[in-house]
Amino acid sequence: MADISAPSRRADTTGGRQADTTGQRPTLDAAQGYDRGVTRIIVYTGKGGVGKTSVAAATALLAAERGHRTIVLSTDAAHSLGDSFDRPLGPEPTAIGPNLWGQESDVYHNVEAYWGTIQAYVSSVLQWRGLDAVVAEEMSVLPGMDELASLLWIAEHHDRGDYDLIVVDAAPTGETLRLLSLPDAGRWWLEKIYPIQRRVAQLTSPLVGRITGMPMPGSELYTAGEQLFERLEHMHDLLSDPDRTSVRIVLNLERMVIKEAQRSFTYFHLYGYPTDLVICNRVLPADAGDYFGAWREVQQRYRPMVDEAFAPVPVRTAPFFDEEVVGERMLRRLGSIVFGEEDPTAFFYRGRPYTVRREDDAFVLELELPFTTRDEVRLNRYGDELVVQVGAWRRNLILPRVLVDAPTRSAGFHDDILRIEFDATAGGADGDASRSDRRDEKGAPVHG
Repeated sequence: MADISAPSRRADTTGGRQADTTGQRPTLDAAQGYDRGVTRIIVYTGKGGVGKTSVAAATALLAAERGHRTIVLSTDAAHSLGDSFDRPLGPEPTAIGPNLWGQESDVYHNVEAYWGTIQAYVSSVLQWRGLDAVVAEEMSVLPGMDELASLLWIAEHHDRGDYDLIVVDAAPTGETLRLLSLPDAGRWWLEKIYPIQRRVAQLTSPLVGRITGMPMPGSELYTAGEQLFERLEHMHDLLSDPDRTSVRIVLNLERMVIKEAQRSFTYFHLYGYPTDLVICNRVLPADAGDYFGAWREVQQRYRPMVDEAFAPVPVRTAPFFDEEVVGERMLRRLGSIVFGEEDPTAFFYRGRPYTVRREDDAFVLELELPFTTRDEVRLNRYGDELVVQVGAWRRNLILPRVLVDAPTRSAGFHDDILRIEFDATAGGADGDASRSDRRDEKGAPVHG
């Protein structure tokens, strides 16, 4: 099985269907929920061990079998994508089957592609400090470089235009969120610090280099850094495009997993990444037997909590199978149960259930509540949780960390939108962090 850098448009990879010989890129039907000619991107994430790799692989296989030219790539340093397909995958796209390619990132391959100039400079500085060349080469691969370079492959595949669908098996939630926040930090550095830093380096590098003998950064290093952050910005634009990309959260029906999924759900909205589907994986069947009976009862008790927490984003269920989900047969079975006859590339929800943004000296959280009147809305806040009650229905929102210590200023309801303002100027927690901060829909404190 040979590695290939891009699929050939004229090769017959359709499994018996008529191959495209026009030289033009096939387009996707607008009826499937997105514009024709737009490369669809689906990012699967979740807490480590919930089975997101299996769900990502199943989605890619099902989409490929239904005619979409698909690549599935893993950005997780602990790869298991190849294990899911029961075949080796490489750092470049590897043919798996008709319309389907797979890719597992490799740290040195990715660093050479995206960080080559930066890594070479770091290595030269380490060698100047007396490290062996081989050790310096190893240590110049800075933490996070591999995962970040893996994410940049998304933009690479999109810009090449070789695929209809890009499925991303992302790193566990915390790591993915940290990496996805980098474009914002990079934009600030590029606008505020970079011009000053580059100018200072141009003035002082010759003198410092002659005195100390230390390798000094040249203009090519700053150019490489600038290009890197421009790539990050491009990746952010692609992943935050609601007509192209959606995030899908995979979870198990366990309290700790659900809590982390809720928090990541909020963070994805905070950074502008739309979520269109939640998948409860490894749900025990009704005939699980006495040994697993109590565990199934726990799962059934948590399921309504998931429906409530992520509404109106739809929630689907995948069972705990009686054998390993390894190989195309089991992946096909998993994909068929999750999606049935529906197109796995479709958008299952459009819009953001709530948004968080900054306005001057305040953070503003807005939540859409259609068919609701002002008198029906009640708000309570407990630490990092915001409880929104509409009539007899209640929803707990896990607040982003930036809002945990921000006092609530006011709240209002207008045109089906609940708007809550938080003070962005507070220097720390509003008093005792363990104290409940409870306010009604008008922003007044609620006691009792």
